[in-house]
Formats: sequence, C-alpha cells, structure tokens
Amino acid sequence: MRNESKWIRYGILSGEVIEEPTWSACVQDVMQRAGQQEVTDEEILDWIEEAKHRYAPLDDHGMEALFDPRRQALPYHLFDGHVRGVVRMMNELGILTSSCCDGHGKRAARVYTQDLLTNQQRYLLRLAADAVPGLTVSLQSRWIQLEVREQRSLLLDLAEVLYRIKQDASAIQELELQRFRKRLLRWLAIPGQSRREQMVRSRVQQAVRRFADDSFIDEKGNLLVTYHQGEGPVILLSAHLDTVERIDSYRTLFQEGTILTSSNGILGADDRAGIAAILELMERIPATDFRGTIKLAFSVEEEIGCRGAEAMDASFLEDVDAAIVFDRRGTRDIVTGCYGEFDFCETAFGACFEQAGLLSDMPDWRTTRYGGSSDAKLFALRTIPAVNLSVGYLHEHTDFEQVDFAATLETVRLVETLLHHRLLERYFVERTENPTLGGYTD
Repeated sequence: MRNESKWIRYGILSGEVIEEPTWSACVQDVMQRAGQQEVTDEEILDWIEEAKHRYAPLDDHGMEALFDPRRQALPYHLFDGHVRGVVRMMNELGILTSSCCDGHGKRAARVYTQDLLTNQQRYLLRLAADAVPGLTVSLQSRWIQLEVREQRSLLLDLAEVLYRIKQDASAIQELELQRFRKRLLRWLAIPGQSRREQMVRSRVQQAVRRFADDSFIDEKGNLLVTYHQGEGPVILLSAHLDTVERIDSYRTLFQEGTILTSSNGILGADDRAGIAAILELMERIPATDFRGTIKLAFSVEEEIGCRGAEAMDASFLEDVDAAIVFDRRGTRDIVTGCYGEFDFCETAFGACFEQAGLLSDMPDWRTTRYGGSSDAKLFALRTIPAVNLSVGYLHEHTDFEQVDFAATLETVRLVETLLHHRLLERYFVERTENPTLGGYTD
C-alpha cells in the first residue's frame, strides 16, 4: 500500500468521503487494485483512466471548465491525470481553478484560475515550484504555466509539495530555508574581489531585471536599482559586491547543520550573504503591506575603504529616507554606530528594528553603537539614517570564515516584518510631529 500522503499525487486525499459518484467509484477501484501490489505512477494514472471510462463512459474531455469550485465539488475524474493533484491542492489552498491541461507530453501544462492571482499566491506557487528541481513556473494574471519538458512526473511532485504546505504551516519555512541555501551557494561561487567586481555585478544585474523599475551603473561602478510599490518612504537596501580577496574556484564547500565553510581560502559570505538576503527580500516585498519605494545599492570597493559608497551617485541618494545595510558579522546585531564614536542614526530609528524583532518572534535583536566601518557610515555622512544588520557570517577575511544561512534568512524575516508593519513610515510620521523624538545616542 502506498504512503497515504502519496495519493495526493493523483488528486486523491486518502480516507476522504467523496460525494461526487464517478470520482468516488474511480478512487475505490484504483485504491483496491493498488493495495494488492507495488505500482508506479504511470500504472496508477492508467488505472484511473480505465476506471473513468468504466464508470463514466461518455466523452467528457474539457468538461471541467463547467464546474465552479466555489459552489460544487469538482469531478476530478474529468481532469488531466498529471495535473489532477496540483489542481486539487491549489483549490484546497484557496487558489480556485477554472480549467487545466497537463500538456499531454507535448507542451507545457497550464492551470487557469477563477480570480486574479494575488501576490501572496504568486509567492506560494513560486516557493513550491522552486522545491521541484527541473520544473519551471510562469505566472500570468489568471493562469499558471508549468514547464517540465519530458519529466511529467514533476507535476506529481509539485502536488506533494503543495500538500505539505497545506498540512503543515512550518513546511513553508523549511522550503524557504532550502531555497535560500541554494541561492546563497550560487552567489558564493562567483568571484569578485575589490576592483574586479564585473562578473558578480553582471549576475546581480540579471537577477534584478525581474522586478526592477530602473537600474544603472554609476561612474564608480556601483549597481543602483529602483523598485516602486506605492506612495511612501524611500528605503535603501545595500550590500557590497566585492570580497576581500579572490574566491578560490577549486575549493570545496562543506555544510554542517546550517553552517557553510570553505576548504580553502575565504568563504566569501562577506558580503555574498548580504546580496542573497536582499534578493530574497525583494521576492517577499510584493506580498507585504509596504508602500513606498525600495532602492538597492550594490557597492564596489567596500573592502578597501568603502570607496564605492563614498563616490555613489548623489542624485540616486538624494530622496532616500533611510538605509539598511546587510553587512554585519554574527547574528542579531543592529549596528547604529561606529566604534561608539560616530552614530548612524537616532536611537528611535534603531528601536524600530528591535520592535520588528519582537513582532517576528526574534526578541534578541539588539542595537549596538560599537560596529566597525561599513557603507552605513557613508550613508549616515550624507544625513541618511542607517543601520547595519548581522547576516550570519563569522571570521570574515580569514580561511576560517563561515556563515549560518538560517541566521541570514532570519535577517530577511526581520526586515520583511519591519516593512510589512510600516514601522519606518510610523517613525518618520512621529518624528515630523515631534522633532525632538529620540535624539542621537549620547
């Protein structure tokens, strides 16, 4: 007998009471046959087709579009076999479908929806698709295209991923962690020491095209990006492109738990972790309540004196209300100053990030004035309130460098919460109403 959760691959929820008579008869027939032997996916799908023609002999191809999941149980025997489970779970997750086609091995599968896909639904579908290697998803306003080439069983795998999400809310966090790990590993493989950032900059430039409203490379070589999401504050997210020395292309990466290390030379998490964190965050922002403009600054030559930030295009920064830099070692640090001598922001500004920590169930995020030099200082010198956040790496600039990618992802969650709850927007409103609020740290 197959594992009960595996039945969802074919659109069957084991043990359910099926009111639709034809589908009920199909399921009973197939499960009885499968209980007697070990069977493959193709055998199960063939049996469902055989049972369908036995219990519903009329030609009903395409008839699924006549049924509305809002008002009636869907007759799943009408649906193409390889997307039956996907359609079933999409409806279970509230993504109501209107029709579907599995491509019949000749073209991409498609599922059409009753309503426009929301940003939250888009995020969920992309996350699920990312967990199925070899499957590519394209999301339009009212339909989803699933490209699997000749590996049609990947559609069945996607149904299982969606089932996991429906059954266990913690599955989303695990899927996010594994997706982020893959993303970070890709960035750790790209060389780009100071003054030789062209390759990594080109890769980042390609990555931001999906969401950027505008991007350009300034005279110094910094990559500067703008993304609009309504009216509100202008928030700058920043990481640097360069590493302190060249990444060894012949090294091996090791993983122990959620810790990554390198067999030879620097790991490069300073600041590839910051780049990966910003790109992960940008996938999440459309599903938040943030309203305003996000600007991204990927700076060059940070490791040799923050020269990229120092020479950054002034017109790009002139309307920036606040800067968040992703380039601090360790975990849970909200750096608001340099060596306790120069402050990047008011105490009330740093407190917004501590509040975001509380709201995201990470209460141990704390502000500190005792950070090192970073691009945050250069933004503060331009009178932009700034912080520098921990992104999980340790022992940077040495052969013992490591990164905890789970901690890096927690930094993403912190800023996602900050933006979703509009904490910076509230800070600026309160500061306008009360100019004496907070003051710089003594």
